[in-house]
Amino acid sequence: MVAVLALTMAAAAYPAPGPARAGEPARARADAPRILHVMSYHSPWRWTDGQLQGFQEGMQGVRAHYQVFQMDTKRNSTPEAKEEIARKARALIEQWRPDLVYASDDDAQEYVVKPFVNGALPFVFSGVNRDPSVFGFTGSKNVSGVLEQEHFVESVQLLTKIAPNARRIAVVFDDAAMWEPVRKRMEAAAAAMPGLQFGPWDVIRTYDEYKRKVRAYHGAVDAIALVGIFNFRDAAGKNVPYQDVLRWTAEHSTLPDFSFWIDRVHHGTLCAVTVSEREQGLAAGRIARAILVEGRSPGTIPMQPSARGLPVINLARARALGLIPATGVLLSAQVIQRYDWDPQR
Repeated sequence: MVAVLALTMAAAAYPAPGPARAGEPARARADAPRILHVMSYHSPWRWTDGQLQGFQEGMQGVRAHYQVFQMDTKRNSTPEAKEEIARKARALIEQWRPDLVYASDDDAQEYVVKPFVNGALPFVFSGVNRDPSVFGFTGSKNVSGVLEQEHFVESVQLLTKIAPNARRIAVVFDDAAMWEPVRKRMEAAAAAMPGLQFGPWDVIRTYDEYKRKVRAYHGAVDAIALVGIFNFRDAAGKNVPYQDVLRWTAEHSTLPDFSFWIDRVHHGTLCAVTVSEREQGLAAGRIARAILVEGRSPGTIPMQPSARGLPVINLARARALGLIPATGVLLSAQVIQRYDWDPQR
């Protein structure tokens, strides 16, 4: 369980600044500040890569030297594995002495950023589902960032435009703690959506259990909200890749489904109003620019969600389900023609 370190192309474009003197506090270097990006997950993946690309877009025009640390916690998901990897990330921070750390998604906050809260080094986050107070960020002087909040109501509205008979909707989570606030927000919003019935709200731990649940949903509900699908374990206790989960679902379920992320739709989910990875990273990059270029204190910059969502439809999945989206729905959405695992794509 070794974390992967890599330099991005942007990093290679600019030479590294000289090493800091012993005892010298980290500070923005005018020629090329050092930015360490700690990914909770891995690359290549649209979600993680898109956040970094958005961040660099938000930093456009700033000569910076980037280094990327991949925690890969979707495949190394036990607390022990995460802590082992996080020790390497924290050691890299102490050794490389970046001017700013950009940390994406919840695991990086929990295992890497928390020990540095209220220190001198600035941190900017994106893709965070849990309340910032869980990590000690609220009121901190050196942390700011972008919250990830799902477009639940909009995604349900898109689903019901494509599948008007979807009135009873099952909701699927894995057992990751990051889904707790997501579920609470969804339950609160669901209470204000008359005519729709949400439930069961299932927390599923194994791949076999997921398959049984999906088969049992047929005849009991009209659609499925696929939220947490990363921690399903196989018979050997290993996490099943979410791409395999979605492919099995597309090949065996006749129920319309939706989620909140575009990569899910590429791998077979019918539709989503997505949380834009680019918008998450772009907002985080603008915060980093304000810190490094304008000299703003992270503690003065509000932690807020990105607002823009993108409707996305998988047309191959719609056809397999016998659904014909209206022209107006297709024109207002990004349309994906095939599954990512389809060899003809």
